[in-house]
Amino acid sequence: MKIGIDMDKKLGRPRSEETKKAILTAAYELLSENGFDAVTIEGIAERAGVSKATIYKWWPGKAAVVLDGYFAATELLLPVPDTGSVKEDLFQQFNNLSSFITSPKGKMITELIAAGQFNPGIAEEYRVRFFNPRRHISRGILERGIARGELRKDLDLERSIDLIFAPLFYRLLITGDSLDSSFIRELINDIIKGLGQ
Repeated sequence: MKIGIDMDKKLGRPRSEETKKAILTAAYELLSENGFDAVTIEGIAERAGVSKATIYKWWPGKAAVVLDGYFAATELLLPVPDTGSVKEDLFQQFNNLSSFITSPKGKMITELIAAGQFNPGIAEEYRVRFFNPRRHISRGILERGIARGELRKDLDLERSIDLIFAPLFYRLLITGDSLDSSFIRELINDIIKGLGQ
């Protein structure tokens, strides 16, 4: 009897993963086709072939499922560097990030940031699902740099991360200036000079 229950659970798990994947794919496709404002839970459910209740079983609302769909589709574009050099790791992380956020797929980030200015729920979702993981990666890079003696031991990690991210998003959202590799390289060089021994 117990074996039958376990087998049912094992059989059910792939179906759940397939359903989640279908929902995330539908959410991403609708976001790409229509933009965030036009996406609805009803539309996602219809495209994925599931009920709204199924979506709400795993996600609290539209922002969460749309952002999870978006990041599931784009996660491979932002690998985590570990070259043995804090300067090179930061360059690779931020060069990959700048290439991504200026690409057609990445430009949706600016739309989500704009929507988040009027909807605290959206802002919270993109912080949790996109920005906090990027900050966590940066923190790990800086901690490795401290451990290797490349950076000061008394470094304020959170402020240092702010210093790195701020120029990137200032250019993205305010000035529209280039976010090319040469800008990223100069930015990281300047920041490392300030953060180093």
